[in-house]
Amino acid sequence: MNIQQLEYIIAIAKLRNFGQAAETCFVTQSTLSTMVAKFEQEIGIQIFDRKTKPVSITFEGESIISFLEVILKDIDNLNHHVSYLKGEYQGNFKIAVIPTISGYLFPLIIDEFIKKFPSIQIEISELTTEKIIEKLEDRTLDVGILSLPINNELFLEYPIYTEQFVLYDMQKDNKNGKIKIDDIKTSNIWLLEEGHCLRNQFINLCDLDTINCGGYKNLEYKAGSLETLIKMVKTNRGSTLLPYLAKYDLSETDQSRINLFEEPVPVRKIGCVVHRHFSKNTILSKLIKIIEKKVSPLLGNIPEQLLELPPNNVFDKN
Repeated sequence: MNIQQLEYIIAIAKLRNFGQAAETCFVTQSTLSTMVAKFEQEIGIQIFDRKTKPVSITFEGESIISFLEVILKDIDNLNHHVSYLKGEYQGNFKIAVIPTISGYLFPLIIDEFIKKFPSIQIEISELTTEKIIEKLEDRTLDVGILSLPINNELFLEYPIYTEQFVLYDMQKDNKNGKIKIDDIKTSNIWLLEEGHCLRNQFINLCDLDTINCGGYKNLEYKAGSLETLIKMVKTNRGSTLLPYLAKYDLSETDQSRINLFEEPVPVRKIGCVVHRHFSKNTILSKLIKIIEKKVSPLLGNIPEQLLELPPNNVFDKN
């Protein structure tokens, strides 16, 4: 068996058509068909049922294809790793980041990071934690930047910085100093829609059973971004929880509505997550160093004991 045979099989599995798979692989249909048949004969298992239209995969074939996908991904990672060992940075690097981080983090780091690796195609996406985990599991993503911990044995976690939360409250300015968590008026709160970890963090923080969106009992508002929440708070005199870095996007007037918390200060641990078989460690190391350098001066004063906490002691991620 050889790598080409594996690629042909995966192409057929995706397209369910021998002719289309051959075009994708830039070979004739007869060549592809012969190579796949030889592979099936060699292992003694029929992978495809050629009598059906579109082509179907046999029960045993499904299992074989799962292995082949992993093997091809490992071969790709090996090629990348060899290139990195030689100092040849090529290929692509896919990053996904949760929305409550991306808008505040990437404007700080993107220019320096891209210039470090001019020969690499860098792809950045905004995704929820759930989607990032899915893509890391199927290895269609290199790095996820999100709130830790993930607690998945398939992944390696690299904590980078600890960020405190602040309350953006149009009903109260910060002239009276810091506030307590118990001081939050949850009757007029605006939150992100379900699927965003920041929503869950606020609910856990305030031990809430129900949410009255902005104080309206008959309103279910599904905000997808913090920028939208901030506008709703300003218009409706409500409040919302923001990560500390968000304050730098606010006007001086709006920053006067930012309230810091007394201890225990609610925080989140931000870091990179990769598959345990991830091989592009040189790029990851550079990414982490750039984030640390750019973000650390902007994080404000956080109690030292919180900076030392392991990720799973920072926030409940349910």
